[in-house]
Amino acid sequence: MIEFLNELDTNLFLFLNGLNHHLVDPVMVVISAKMTWVPLYAVIMGLLIYYFRYRAWIWVAAALLTLAFTDLGSVHLFKNVFERLRPCHEPLLQELVHIVNNRCGGQYGFISSHAANTFGFASLMARAFKHRIPWLGYALYGWAGVVSYSRIYLGVHYPADIIVGAMWGIAGGWIIWWLATKSQTLFR
Repeated sequence: MIEFLNELDTNLFLFLNGLNHHLVDPVMVVISAKMTWVPLYAVIMGLLIYYFRYRAWIWVAAALLTLAFTDLGSVHLFKNVFERLRPCHEPLLQELVHIVNNRCGGQYGFISSHAANTFGFASLMARAFKHRIPWLGYALYGWAGVVSYSRIYLGVHYPADIIVGAMWGIAGGWIIWWLATKSQTLFR
């Protein structure tokens, strides 16, 4: 069963990674870059201050906790435990993988920290803004999906890395959201 799932994951990766074009390569590099999204985070922080006023610090702290939880967990509970090679490091796939700018990242890729972090942030903020800006959650989940696909496009993650990373992130966002809502009742 594991061999079947691994083969399915590899075939899906090769298909999705194969949907590349030299004009799209630089766009995917920019989408995947962490610093690209700083303005988005700044806008979200501004919205937190606008809508939550003096309680905004709880949501800012929750966002930082979510990113710490998802990022550190993706590395220490998954990558360092499962040690699954990234597709760009897999010797059997090296001739088949489309890699941009000859960048592959660290040796192990299960799970995607990009997927965990972006889906964790989206999950937390979707819940935080549910009654104030209902559409924001959909936009953030869409953003997380695009960032996650960029990782497959760039040849550094399998689809399973993305799917499990997204699940980890969503779970982390929900856990931190729950803690943040409980802490709000303590600080009233």
